[in-house]
Amino acid sequence: QVQLVESGGGLVQPGGSLRLSCAASGDIFNVNTMGWYRRAPGKERELVAMIEGSGTTYYAKSVKGRFTISRDNTKNTVYLQMNSLKPEDTDVYYCRYSQIGGVFWGQGTQVTVSS
Repeated sequence: QVQLVESGGGLVQPGGSLRLSCAASGDIFNVNTMGWYRRAPGKERELVAMIEGSGTTYYAKSVKGRFTISRDNTKNTVYLQMNSLKPEDTDVYYCRYSQIGGVFWGQGTQVTVSS
């Protein structure tokens, strides 16, 4: 089992920034992928950004150039730096961890972009 603890959500004005963190613990494998998804009520969960253990990254078109995903393998932690936030970024953000044998999700953290 892998446990994920997320932090960093909150309320921010349009144009502002937030940084999300997700720390993994438990039965961690060296080869894994970590990422962030989001889902507003009534909508499908969508990929925001993903990073492989090698450092290769993937971004949704809607956030490319504004969000940056990174990871610290020594801490088994993934970060999502969100800049130039827009009201449409308002959502619950979920950390996702995957490795051979399983996919694990965090509990979700609310991000609200509003003036």
